[in-house]
Amino acid sequence: MGLALEFRPKTIEEICGQSHIVGEDKPLYKLIKMGEIPHIMLFGPAGSGKTTLAKVIANELNMDFFELDGSSLKVEDIRKILDRYKGNLIKPLIFIDEVHRLSKTQQEVLLIPMENNGAVVIGASTENPFFVLSSGIRSRSMLFEFKPLTNEDLSKLLNRVQEKLEFNIEEEAKDYLINSSGGDARAMLNLLDYALKINSKIELATLKELRAMPIKDGVSSQDTHYSLTSAMIKSLRGSDINAALYYLAKLIDGGESADFIGRRLVIFASEDIGNANPNALNLATNTLISVSKIGYPEAMLILSQCVVYLASSPKSNSSYKAIKRAIKYVKENRALEIPKYLINTDPEKKNYLYPHDYNGYVEQVYLEKELEFYESSGIGFEKTLQDWLIKIKNR
Repeated sequence: MGLALEFRPKTIEEICGQSHIVGEDKPLYKLIKMGEIPHIMLFGPAGSGKTTLAKVIANELNMDFFELDGSSLKVEDIRKILDRYKGNLIKPLIFIDEVHRLSKTQQEVLLIPMENNGAVVIGASTENPFFVLSSGIRSRSMLFEFKPLTNEDLSKLLNRVQEKLEFNIEEEAKDYLINSSGGDARAMLNLLDYALKINSKIELATLKELRAMPIKDGVSSQDTHYSLTSAMIKSLRGSDINAALYYLAKLIDGGESADFIGRRLVIFASEDIGNANPNALNLATNTLISVSKIGYPEAMLILSQCVVYLASSPKSNSSYKAIKRAIKYVKENRALEIPKYLINTDPEKKNYLYPHDYNGYVEQVYLEKELEFYESSGIGFEKTLQDWLIKIKNR
């Protein structure tokens, strides 16, 4: 048995890090202790404890544990488990790693047992699975994000291992063992495991021969996943190509997934450029599709091209502000009645004026109350759209 398995936590109190999720004052901790566990979707970097938490929950609640892999899962695998526990008071815990890889059919099979509590379903992924899971799965689950383990977390774990195994380790070797593991407990314990097979006195030279390069995860204490992403987006918004490329390079070098970066660029293209340059959204969307099919290292070229284009584009958040105003109005005011001639099933539809019968535009009431949510910035192609609208209505 390797050290990663030997020192895997058995109870929730033994879990290393993730106090923002399983701290004694946190809701999930209290639910586990009450034996009332919801369906959960976990996402975060490798080695941060997602599988461990699922096994701990099964252990704490005395549930049978089934571990499945979303990349090779068959619908029949799920059905066999559910059939085995049909009518049984004891519920199984079905843990699905790489849950984001589930097909639509596989997700549909999970809906009924999730709804009637025939099983507790816990999914895990290294990326936010809510982007790809169905609305049915999302509405029945709670989402928790795991953070990379800090150096302090890894140090505590290493001390616990050292107390039990009683080995010697140089201070420089200890620092390297922790710092080079990139917040991954499994990576740290695996390196330690093989170093101990060589010599019970752990030396820096041995560790460096076994792991020549530190594991990169893009989320060190100074350059976190969030701060790097935020800095890249703000640099794009500020039209600083070189700064945006620097933060993109940091994200890529840190091991950030091309899919995640691509999604952020798509959001930026719509939120911060919008109709000032409509092609920005086309390019960003094609970038996301391309990098999801190609992957690194070639994906970095596609991401770079997109970043340069987005930084160079005129900026407008008019559409973003417009929908925010519209949603605010909808939430705070009574629903407006739809004019009957706009409803296809209403007899009044005969009074609808078809704009194409009037050379493309005819004055007509579409809302019972006049509202204004959108205001053109007059920047880039947005100005052209505004000019078109004026010409259409003043024809």
